[in-house]
Amino acid sequence: MADPFHIVVCGSLVPDPLQTLEPVAGAQGPGLKNETMLPAVLDPWAGHALFEAANLAKQVAGSQVWLVTLGPKAKLQQLMMTIAQKVPFQLVVLDGTASGFADAHEVATALATAIQGIPGLDRNRLLLFGGCASASRDSGVTLQLVGEQLGIRDQFLGVDELGIEPDGALHILERVEGGQYQVSRCVAPPAVLAWATGSLPEPHNNPQVGMMNMRTIMPQLQKAKPVTVGCAGIQYDTVKLPSQRRDTRVVRDVPAADIAREIVDWLKA
Repeated sequence: MADPFHIVVCGSLVPDPLQTLEPVAGAQGPGLKNETMLPAVLDPWAGHALFEAANLAKQVAGSQVWLVTLGPKAKLQQLMMTIAQKVPFQLVVLDGTASGFADAHEVATALATAIQGIPGLDRNRLLLFGGCASASRDSGVTLQLVGEQLGIRDQFLGVDELGIEPDGALHILERVEGGQYQVSRCVAPPAVLAWATGSLPEPHNNPQVGMMNMRTIMPQLQKAKPVTVGCAGIQYDTVKLPSQRRDTRVVRDVPAADIAREIVDWLKA
């Protein structure tokens, strides 16, 4: 039987992808039009990481799960009303921007500092979970930077499956090119696991789990530490939606090689 794990999940809210997201340049830097009014959801990849963490904690008795999140406190409170009913976890809140234009290094520094301040966290049993990407901060490096600042060198990216071997070692499947998996074995924590989609469905809402979580979530939200993360040293010339272009022509009896050549010429132009 494996020793209990201390699982820290990094994840935040993102604008609902069903909304129209229009970038604008403001006085404080780039952002989204009417960003404060946009409905928010838990970042999809971070959601997979959270559900996988809860499933692992359920399998290994004594394990604990923390969700460390950076975002506007008011919007996080709305989001937690839903997320709290999914799986049990302890919340660590940083009150700041969740903008996708924030610098990944500054975000990672804030998250690493918050993780280091978690009372009772055993760094020798630490599994750092998060998404392999983000619907807003899609630099794809934030979790790796957090791991580096915590001194964790065993990092696995694009994880789809995690198993625990009888001796407590981690058996990990990572996505690689061609729809194949790289199989890794990590003898013991600490380790960083950046999750892809995993294999678990979204858990059903459980009001009892929600009530248990909210007893600790609300106090954490009230005493959330303000942090400032921005775009220090980064300058954006313009921010705009990708232009749409469509040229359609109907032809018949044209060899496939000629069609392919014409498409390549169009792309070059």
